[in-house]
Amino acid sequence: CSNPYSYNSHFIKYRRAGYSAAEFLLISPAVAPTMNFFKTKPRTPPDLVRGLRDAISKLETSAPGGETRRKANDDISKNLQQIKALLYGDGDPAPELVAQLAQETYQTDLLHHLVVNIARFEFEARKDVVQIFNNLLRRQIGSRWPTVEYLSAKHEVIFAALAGYENEEVALNTGMILKEMLRHEQLAKILLHSDQFYKFPHYIETTTFGISCDAFANLKETLTRHKPMVADYLDKNYDRFFSSFTTLILSNNYVTKRQSLKLLGEILLDRANFNVMTRYIASEANLKMMMNLLRDKSKNIQFEAFHVFKVFVANPKKPPQIEAILRRNKDKLLTFLKGFHNDKDDEQFSDEKQFLIVQIQGL
Repeated sequence: CSNPYSYNSHFIKYRRAGYSAAEFLLISPAVAPTMNFFKTKPRTPPDLVRGLRDAISKLETSAPGGETRRKANDDISKNLQQIKALLYGDGDPAPELVAQLAQETYQTDLLHHLVVNIARFEFEARKDVVQIFNNLLRRQIGSRWPTVEYLSAKHEVIFAALAGYENEEVALNTGMILKEMLRHEQLAKILLHSDQFYKFPHYIETTTFGISCDAFANLKETLTRHKPMVADYLDKNYDRFFSSFTTLILSNNYVTKRQSLKLLGEILLDRANFNVMTRYIASEANLKMMMNLLRDKSKNIQFEAFHVFKVFVANPKKPPQIEAILRRNKDKLLTFLKGFHNDKDDEQFSDEKQFLIVQIQGL
């Protein structure tokens, strides 16, 4: 049956008898191997990216609920699955295929379109977007991070991921993408030096609990991972930053207030932020705020406030205005500290509290 004409005659005969093409393949295994009716040329990585990009364009312009939108969403899901299979398939993916995929992704601005349109995608497709985006972000060639280099010139992708907090359906998806970007100093720097950075308090204060916690985690990531870069920023933008951050410390939300106080303590006690700490603990308003928080109704808030308050007291070069407040409240502070959290079984805390008592007694 190697003769194609013989094969064709077999096929025509069976089709005339009412059999389908699939049934013919089952009935005639001897001749089937010589002809594959269903074989299609495999799609290349650029084909997949362009197919996905085209489907997103159709999704953007189609009316909600229409057949065009449904078909576009199906195509998006299929293309995302195939791209994910290429990146996460069995064994290590072929470097040349990943390189082709990445290059086409950059040339078509696919990453931006994925983040901007993620809310329009199906539930599973949204998860695929996160996996694909973060896989490409981790791609490294020697000491280079090609996707990081690409995103360094595409600030809008970072800002779009941050703006995802405005949509609770996708906030945790875009939050994961943002977190992965913030691991890289040059991308974290873009966000920190932008006006958009100051949207964090709004997202933390106005969203649901899970989204608020995710937004706070990414705020903390921005402020603590790349210490020298952040220290330089805080030094140069001290007033604007602390004016905004203080709104979180004074939040009516218990979790936000506690997390913010704890983060403030971490920032001030980090050696990289010595100049920032010196400036912060020279402020009368900051000291008064911490003294008030020491008397908060929540013991956990009191405890976090203590770790900031101790920096004011332990400073060997207290500014006159700070020393004056502490001296004026000396007796009240001593009485308060002697009864402060005596039930806490924490040797370091007890030692620090005793140190503060000695310092205040010596004023």
